[in-house]
Amino acid sequence: MNKYLRLFRFGNCLMGAIGVLIACFIAAGFDLGDHAIKVIIGCVLVICFEAGGNALNDYVDYEIDMTAHPDRPIPCGEISRKTAQICGIAGLAVAVILSFLISFETVPLVILCAILMFAYETVLKQRGFVGNLTIAVLTGLIFLFGGSIIGDYSQVWTLALLATLVSIGREIAKDIEDVESDEGSRKTLPMIIGRKKAATLAAAFFVIGPILSFIPLLDNTFGILYCSVIVADIIFIYCATIVFKDAHKAEKLAKVAMFAALISFVLGVI
Repeated sequence: MNKYLRLFRFGNCLMGAIGVLIACFIAAGFDLGDHAIKVIIGCVLVICFEAGGNALNDYVDYEIDMTAHPDRPIPCGEISRKTAQICGIAGLAVAVILSFLISFETVPLVILCAILMFAYETVLKQRGFVGNLTIAVLTGLIFLFGGSIIGDYSQVWTLALLATLVSIGREIAKDIEDVESDEGSRKTLPMIIGRKKAATLAAAFFVIGPILSFIPLLDNTFGILYCSVIVADIIFIYCATIVFKDAHKAEKLAKVAMFAALISFVLGVI
């Protein structure tokens, strides 16, 4: 694969674009075609944004990658750190520029995301729980971004909040799993308050998400097929019960649950 596509983790970039496309469909329903140009720009914007973030990640983590990911472009000597830094900043800058082509409502949201991404990769990643919160907020903002493209947040705000909260739980679970490997390089929440208390907090976030999922049922935001969200809720609650004994399994199942919830929101629009 081309060295720049590997630097950008282009597969992940495409997944981000698909995520925005789904968010736009949830916001617009079958009127999505009326916003086709803006949606296409939004997908390209997210590809540039994630490519920039991944390039910055490789720029910052080059020492770790020398042993953890020796096949990446910088450790291989295919791309210099300076080039990766330029690509990273350029990717985020292009994303901000593209936001002006969508709407002025979208611009501050994308600028906020760019600031958060840059701060995370350069500073906050090493700060443990603050880094967890940053990643979780960026996850939720994907869905608000879809709403901003369409100009309607009424269908996506619940999903954005749910995604943010369960992502916090998932990030904490990952840190519980990685306590040994993170020793000396990061100061994570489990290191500060202990694994048991961190697991309790993660479980709380895994439970709050399912509670929020009932809001669209109460206000009839979506159709009857949205009731399938109960499947995601059951998985999230199961994650809350097993995170104490198996943080790795909880973290992986949380991803499955989030995907199930996303499908339910899509079905609710149909």
